[in-house]
Amino acid sequence: MKFWIKTAALACTVAVIGCSPVAADTGGKSAAQPAAAAPATHPVSGLPVVTLTVTGAKGPHAFRVEVARTSEEQAQGLMFRTAMGADEGMIFPMDPPRDAAFWMKNTVIPLDIIFIGPDRRILNIAAGAVPYDLTPLPSDGVASGVLELNGGRAAELGIKPGDKVAW
Repeated sequence: MKFWIKTAALACTVAVIGCSPVAADTGGKSAAQPAAAAPATHPVSGLPVVTLTVTGAKGPHAFRVEVARTSEEQAQGLMFRTAMGADEGMIFPMDPPRDAAFWMKNTVIPLDIIFIGPDRRILNIAAGAVPYDLTPLPSDGVASGVLELNGGRAAELGIKPGDKVAW
């Protein structure tokens, strides 16, 4: 009887070791590695969402922004949106950098339009751009990106020309 108990115990031990997530050929690392996280996408636009940080006198502030890369995505921008979170926005990368001007055609919510130079510093801010206004709001020089935030958010956070932007 003792023989069968020892044999059963040994068989259970072997079975447990054989089913362990640690495989001998992985150098002791778990064979069940977590899958790489899929890039975040915005539920409305389907655009990729990245973290963008503005660093100024008050320190860094992080935003989650949609990235409008193509000319079609940039032409659509935030048109027809009725709401946006306090720390959300949209970045329009410009490659090559160029003089830029934005307007508010079909844009429902007021925006701060922040023009970013090739050195990734803020050139100027068109604060509180008025919904539906077709007046062009230009950059004060060559822009490598334009960031749109909720109207008044830049002033609220103390974001100013010269602040550093990273995305």
